[in-house]
Amino acid sequence: MRRIRTSSHPSASAPSEAPAPARRAVLGAGVAAAGSGLLAACSTGPAVDRKSASAPGDDAPDRYVTPDGPEVAGAEKGRGSGPVRNIRLIAARTQLDLGGRTVDSWAYGDELPGREVRVTSGDILAVDFANHLPEPTTVHWHGLTLRNDMDGAPGLTQRPVQPGASFPYRFMVTRPGTCWLHSHYGMQLDRGLYAPLIIEDPKEPLSYDKEWVVLLDDWVDGVEGSTPDGVLAELTKGGGGYGNHNPGGMSHGMGHGGTGTQDDGKHREPEGPSRMLWGARSKLLGGEAGDVDYPYHLVNGRTEDDPQTFTARPGDRIRIRFICASGDTAYRVALGGHSMTITHTDGNPVNHATTDALLIGMGERYDVLVTAEDGVFPLTALAEGKDRTGMAILRTGGGAAPEAGTRPDELYGKVLIAPDLEAADSVRVPSGEVDRTLHFKLTGSMEKFNWSINGETYAQSRRYPIREGERVRMVFRNHSPMWHPMHLHGHLFAMLDGGAVKDTVIVRPGHRVSVEFEARNPGLWMMHCHNLYHSESGMMTVLGYLK
Repeated sequence: MRRIRTSSHPSASAPSEAPAPARRAVLGAGVAAAGSGLLAACSTGPAVDRKSASAPGDDAPDRYVTPDGPEVAGAEKGRGSGPVRNIRLIAARTQLDLGGRTVDSWAYGDELPGREVRVTSGDILAVDFANHLPEPTTVHWHGLTLRNDMDGAPGLTQRPVQPGASFPYRFMVTRPGTCWLHSHYGMQLDRGLYAPLIIEDPKEPLSYDKEWVVLLDDWVDGVEGSTPDGVLAELTKGGGGYGNHNPGGMSHGMGHGGTGTQDDGKHREPEGPSRMLWGARSKLLGGEAGDVDYPYHLVNGRTEDDPQTFTARPGDRIRIRFICASGDTAYRVALGGHSMTITHTDGNPVNHATTDALLIGMGERYDVLVTAEDGVFPLTALAEGKDRTGMAILRTGGGAAPEAGTRPDELYGKVLIAPDLEAADSVRVPSGEVDRTLHFKLTGSMEKFNWSINGETYAQSRRYPIREGERVRMVFRNHSPMWHPMHLHGHLFAMLDGGAVKDTVIVRPGHRVSVEFEARNPGLWMMHCHNLYHSESGMMTVLGYLK
């Protein structure tokens, strides 16, 4: 079968050769101090038992691998070399057409989603990134096991890229899969600062005729005066997130930018109409569904009033790569008149499983195969527990397009979630002795908006020590009334007993989820809830490799 790639955006990458940037240019002035001094000082809590830990250790700062340390450089050298793929990426203010509505927002270029980046496993990705925004920013490469100093965690692995400045990201891409890139500073992700990152397998085992990349997003920025920063201020009752109360000048939160503004310590006032959401419940998510009442839910940057249309021929075999770029919403996704066969989650292959619908949370990705029927069909993303929808259309023949709000029967049929899946043999992690267990209690509530891990809100100096070569188990216990998609930077982890290999896992209220990973990527790595409003309020911590 002939394999043809068709996606919503052309690839932004092109092969070329370029010299490696100088170490100082890559890291920026002072990042060594950030890794070993400012960011590693004053660790709190008792020493960590190598076998089991629920609190960060008090190891001396100079015992931790730094983002610019020889261990990180050595790990990157060990990944080998390959063709260099150069792209240019610009973050800027722009007007975005959401499908009949234009909003002022921030994006990569002037497209939503940003233009697709497509490379092949084994390539070196060299990104000339320029910041044309009015505040600092960084880029995080979500789902990649890349070198630590390129991870885009401002204040931890790099200093924020200031307005008018640039930064050269350069790293080896080692594993194929569906990934994405996004801002990791303040509330910027809940604007338009995200794009798909597709890493092709040079030995692709799947056969298909067409390929679609589908990004799902909840949207509030620029609608009736609302901004993500204003929504966070409303949720925290004007406090603007705990990051604004940091007297040390180093901001906190998922993007370490407080509420997405420079951390000046000022309280933010809510903007626009109320966006607080009360009473949203979901059995699939096990309790409260979300905090934010978004006016729009987008499929590839368009509302359901003016959806994107994908075309195919009856009988075409189509690969769909779903990416959830939302800030506060899980989606139940179905293609009317079709079943879907799940082949990958978070870029990693699973034993194929057929379903009517799937549930995808913030930061997660799923690849599916479908065989196109004859007609016109809705691809519907139901905002789980929020009673709103986004939609695209599959057209293989004549007929009227489905109306906005169409909910195919498949949404209420068989729904698969990550724990239902088994890892494919090629990535299955065999059972083995665990060297270190880290316990993470997830707490907080919407009323107080006091999201935390083990009773502590994020501090860059607080980290959970691990050692290279260890098999590490992370145990998440959700003591809050809301679900949390927990994401670990720079690593893949396996769900137990042959479960799927992922980098983001949903932990439902009252549930315990255990995952394991091999510590083979030295550095300082963030682990956080991918609900942007939760992480920016404190549900985040750091895993640090000991020297």
